[in-house]
Amino acid sequence: MTNIISPNELAQKQASGDSMAIIDVRSPVEFREVHVPHAINLPLEKVSEEAVQQLADSAPVYIICRSGQRAAKACETLADNPLIHVNLVEGGTEGWIQAGLNVVRGKKSMSLERQVRLTAGVLVFTGTVLGYGIHPAFLLLSGGVGFGLAFAALTDTCAMGMMLARMPWNQT
Repeated sequence: MTNIISPNELAQKQASGDSMAIIDVRSPVEFREVHVPHAINLPLEKVSEEAVQQLADSAPVYIICRSGQRAAKACETLADNPLIHVNLVEGGTEGWIQAGLNVVRGKKSMSLERQVRLTAGVLVFTGTVLGYGIHPAFLLLSGGVGFGLAFAALTDTCAMGMMLARMPWNQT
């Protein structure tokens, strides 16, 4: 079972010098932009029991992301391992910032969520214009993007986001 800890509680533990591993499961670009001091970046798709055991070295593990959803998924992945003491940081990095705690800031970049919205919007607009001006078959592009967005909402997975995360501009 995963314990939930507030950003303030984690900051107190960090300040007292407790042994811990803070693992941020966001993309490297998101991590580079802003992260909790002393956090280690391990993107969600790379989270495994073996990887976390290497990083944690038997210390308690605190999982964090932007708002808590990806961190919760990472905690689910690690929940069955009795050797890893997993804690979910409530509210993620956003909660940490809202609590007024210090963060490490780096190069600003467009979030993956904004990239998905931009790409989806451009594809829908392009499919509509081409479908109206050239051939109605181009409307399938707009319909396909709409279906993909609905599927992403229902399954809480986003193929477009996963593809965009692998693009060179999203790598560090």
